[in-house]
Amino acid sequence: MILDEIKKANVQAMKDRNQNARAVYSVVMTKAMLETVKKREKGEELQDSDMVQILQKTIKELTDEKESFEKAGNATQASLIEEQKEIISAYLPKMLDESEIKEIILSLPDHSVPTVMKHFKQNYAGKVDMAKVGVVLRSL
Repeated sequence: MILDEIKKANVQAMKDRNQNARAVYSVVMTKAMLETVKKREKGEELQDSDMVQILQKTIKELTDEKESFEKAGNATQASLIEEQKEIISAYLPKMLDESEIKEIILSLPDHSVPTVMKHFKQNYAGKVDMAKVGVVLRSL
């Protein structure tokens, strides 16, 4: 599971005294624990697809933060945030590209928007950008 890999990497970052990596791992683990609590209230367990969503959201937040530092002229902090984004990105699964999305859509018996979107949401959560699915579907 992705969370277990992140916990191991966090321990290694502590041993290596890598404060930048430790900071981003701590943020991700905290978000994962909060999500775990929410899931347990519903009687569910944290899945890798949930972790992918957490990682994607964290990367988006880091991107916004990096832009703020660049506007403020703080290149040092911006480069540290870029390093954190790279660390987190390593845990994301490979995203499907447009040709793979098109191939999957063409293999479906029904090409209607609701059916295709539901299929991708159920079977490819975290592995595909749903906006990209919509664009590919409209181009067919």
